[in-house]
Amino acid sequence: MTRQMQAAVVEQFGKPLKLREVDVPTAGPGQILVKTEACGVCHTDLHAAKGDWPVKPTLPFIPGHEGIGRVVALGAGVTAVKEGDRVGVPWLYSACGHCEHCLAAWETVCAQAQFGGYTKNGGFADYIVADPNYVAHVPAGLTARDAAPLICAGVTSYKGIKETAAKPGQWIVVSGIGGLGHLAVQYAKAMGLHVCAVDIDDGKLAHAKLLGADAVVNAKTGDPVQAVKTATDGGAHGVLITAPSLAAFKQGVGMTRKRGTCVLVGLPPGEFPTPLFDVVANCITIRGSFVGTRHDMAEALAFAAEGKVKADSELQPLSAINNVFERLEHGDVPSRVVLDFTGA
Repeated sequence: MTRQMQAAVVEQFGKPLKLREVDVPTAGPGQILVKTEACGVCHTDLHAAKGDWPVKPTLPFIPGHEGIGRVVALGAGVTAVKEGDRVGVPWLYSACGHCEHCLAAWETVCAQAQFGGYTKNGGFADYIVADPNYVAHVPAGLTARDAAPLICAGVTSYKGIKETAAKPGQWIVVSGIGGLGHLAVQYAKAMGLHVCAVDIDDGKLAHAKLLGADAVVNAKTGDPVQAVKTATDGGAHGVLITAPSLAAFKQGVGMTRKRGTCVLVGLPPGEFPTPLFDVVANCITIRGSFVGTRHDMAEALAFAAEGKVKADSELQPLSAINNVFERLEHGDVPSRVVLDFTGA
């Protein structure tokens, strides 16, 4: 008799998710089965459920790419993990392993990459089938709840900071102090950087100060670009834009010091108007950064295992997912919601 599990399923784009009893998947050759303990909720899950992006998931599908759990079954030939290991099933579900990008350890841009909760069923379910070669290995002592936001929001913000090439003692702007940004502040401080936090919410800016930000700027008050230049003595060496806002993107380039790097990880709809004269005359680099590699993931989790980074999260049951999505849509999630599958 086939076992059943509960899952939140996208059956139509833009419609509420349906809570369904579906068959527990089987780990085929080269696959593993993970019993979900927790799964973070990301704004990307909302984009997926609405079908916002040019390449859409195939309906029906199960979102979620911050799933953490224990390996409960191994398919034939699996040696990279063992039963009982705690792993995360991240956005980068798998890649080809042999293209020019994979060979250069840039598997995140592999043309054959598969994505958890998007092209592959994800963590809004009691069980997840995963590729053992691409799961995150959760360090001992890090709980499922604490690990879940790190395998997307954490690694994305950490990699973005690395891509700014800012060095210890230099200034970095973190624009948008939400799920990614509150982690970026902590990673940047742990990496020896001076942090200027930018947001339009005084409460989030106060939070950034508590997390170690050296300066804060409210982008709704006065001229935020000039305020950042004043605070950082001429502009930041690195700017990380996590806010899904075209205004934040434009301001971010203006906040970048001459010869500095502005890294974009937020994905607002629309086209980004680049101030070409300023970019050319000031030798500014504008760079996109897309989640992070397996090596970045291990580093991002290690910071947390050492107590240097901790995601602020609230637990909700899977049954609350549509309410959580509604809150996300209206900016009513201060940091990260984590779905709990343990009944805690």
